Amino acid sequence: MSVPVFRRPRCDRCNLSQHLCLCAEIPRVETRTRIVLLQHVVETWKKSNTGRVAALALSNAKLLTYGAPDESFDTSVLSEPGTWMLFPDGPPAPPDAPAPRQLVVLDGSWSQARRMSQRIPELRMLPRLVLPAPESGMLMLREPTHPSGMSTLDAIARAVAMLEGPEAAAELERLAALRVQRIAECGTLN
Repeated sequence: MSVPVFRRPRCDRCNLSQHLCLCAEIPRVETRTRIVLLQHVVETWKKSNTGRVAALALSNAKLLTYGAPDESFDTSVLSEPGTWMLFPDGPPAPPDAPAPRQLVVLDGSWSQARRMSQRIPELRMLPRLVLPAPESGMLMLREPTHPSGMSTLDAIARAVAMLEGPEAAAELERLAALRVQRIAECGTLN
C-alpha cells in the first residue's frame, strides 16, 4: 500500500509553495538592458525555477518558452541589433563593443541551456557576456552542474551588476538571497 504524498499548494504567480511565496517581496527593478529569458519548456512549472521570479521583478524583461512540442518558436527577437547572450563560452564581444541593449538568458538546467544554444542558430551568432566564476561564499541550494553555474536569478543579478552597476542589481541579489534563505529554513522546495 502506497503512502499518499502531501503536496502543498503553490502560488500561481511565483510558483513556489504558498508558505515560501516571494510575491510580496518581489521588487520592481528598472534596467536599461532588456532581459530576454528563453525558458526551456520543462522549466515552466518547476518550483525551483528562478527565471520566472526574475521576469516578475524586471520591468524590462520578456519571458519566452522554447521546446513546446506543438508550438513554433519565433526567433525574430534574437536578431535585434545590440543583442548578446549570457553564456559561459562562445564568441566574445569585441573589447570595444558597446554594451548590449538586449541580453538573452537561457533558463533551464545546464544541459537544457547547452542544447538550446546549439539548436537555435540565431543564438550561436550572438556575442557572449561571460560572468566570472561565483565567489566561494555565494549561497546556492545545490552544487551547480557547471563550474560557473548558478540560478538564473543569480546570473541575471550578476549580469545587471556588470552592465549597469551594483546598485541596479542590489534588489535582485536581495531577492535571490531571500529565496535561498526561505527554502533553506524550510528544508524543501515542496
